[in-house]
Amino acid sequence: MGSANLEKGFIFLLQTGAGILGNSSLLCLYNFSLLTGHKLRPTDLIVNQLVLANNLVLFSKGIPHTMAAFGLKNFLDDVGCKLVFYLHRVARGVSLSTACLLSGFQAIKLYSRTCMWMEYKMRSPKCIVFCCSLCWILHLLTNAFIPMQVVGPRNSKNVSGKTHFGYCFSLRSDRFITLLHGVVLSSFDVICLGLMMWTSGSMVFFLIRHKQRVQHIHSNTLPPRLSYEVRATRIILVLCIIVVF
Repeated sequence: MGSANLEKGFIFLLQTGAGILGNSSLLCLYNFSLLTGHKLRPTDLIVNQLVLANNLVLFSKGIPHTMAAFGLKNFLDDVGCKLVFYLHRVARGVSLSTACLLSGFQAIKLYSRTCMWMEYKMRSPKCIVFCCSLCWILHLLTNAFIPMQVVGPRNSKNVSGKTHFGYCFSLRSDRFITLLHGVVLSSFDVICLGLMMWTSGSMVFFLIRHKQRVQHIHSNTLPPRLSYEVRATRIILVLCIIVVF
């Protein structure tokens, strides 16, 4: 095994381990609050689903890539390859959709002071369970073709036109079918990212206008410090930029 593959393996191991540890800590924290009878906020279910989806992405993508980078071969059979690739695609889509859902719910909550958005705030907690379930159902169905295009290393010897991913093989379909699948899958990503950027931008503009309205209330005798609006704006922008990239 070359030094380049060894370094890549350590990088994958570090990223995967840190991600699983962080997401598992958040998941245990929310579940502990649930077991202790603490009243959960409506967004806790969305955050739980986001953490679960992120963990599935790390387990289905990070761990196999780490094992392949360290030189392990043929550690997955045909069923394992199909399951790993399918779980990764579903979890990745659910993670992005859940992040978009969380951003939209926070925007509705922020705008709830206006009469027009008050009704949406009252209804939104009741729709969270339905929206979370819809995310899973939608991506389970749209990625149903993935297992048919992935084979294990042992079943790929007599197959021509394949792409090697280090531990599994992907069959090359017809160009039109591949293009159609790419358009369908990327359309969900574009829609989610567009909605997330729109809701994040709306929250930023709302916080800026709110800061301008209450600026005359703050006393000049107070020591200078960052306002809550500025700190919230920075957090929203940083999270949105990270998710988009």
